[in-house]
Parts: sequence; C-alpha cells; structure tokens
Amino acid sequence: MQLNRLDHVNVKTANLDQMIKWYEDVLGMKSGARPPFPFPGAWMYAGDYPVVHLVGVDSQPAGQDPTLEHFALSATGYASFLENLDRRNIDYRVGKVPGIDVTQVNVFDVDGNHIHIDFQNHET
Repeated sequence: MQLNRLDHVNVKTANLDQMIKWYEDVLGMKSGARPPFPFPGAWMYAGDYPVVHLVGVDSQPAGQDPTLEHFALSATGYASFLENLDRRNIDYRVGKVPGIDVTQVNVFDVDGNHIHIDFQNHET
C-alpha cells in the first residue's frame, strides 16, 4: 500500500450554516456536490476536491478530548489571505516552520477547530 495524500477531514457541527459560511468566506472554499446522506451536511471544496466534510448534529459534542489537534491545507496567495483575515477581524498566528520552506497561518473556525494554512516562504 502507498498512501498518497489526505483525502478529507470530517467535522461534526451544530452550527452548520455558520460553518459553511466561514469556510467559504475565510478559506475561499465552495460548498458542492455531496451524496444524498440521510443527515444534514456539506462538502467544502478546495478546487476539485471536497477536503472538508461538515456533518450537521443537534448539539456540539462535549466532554471529549479530540485526538485530532489540527488539519492543514497548502495554499498560495499569502498576502490576500492575511488581508481577508484582517478585514474580517479574525485572529490568527503566523509561524515559520524551522528547517523547511513553509510559513503557517493558524486560524480557528466557528467551532474552534484548529486549521493551519501553509505557504511557501518565497510568498511571505
């Protein structure tokens, strides 16, 4: 077996509409085609790939420590991404990864999930 890449992340949320809007407005993803599952949700696309699967639930899962600390997406357009975050008053933290050519912009979605967007240092 050869693993190729991360296919998608599945995120449960009691704030489905707000989460869809956040992923569209902040990360520039688009809600797109999704199988007709018998539960609410949305597949958020980065280009041609549905990389974030949102699943609507009645209430936020609580009292459990997640084992997934964050997920990451690679991107281009560093300056315009920071401008968008600033315009929306979204807190973020920028960090350079030691020893490799990557700068991470760390953000949190509506439900507090940690996401970092990775840019090649030549953009930053």
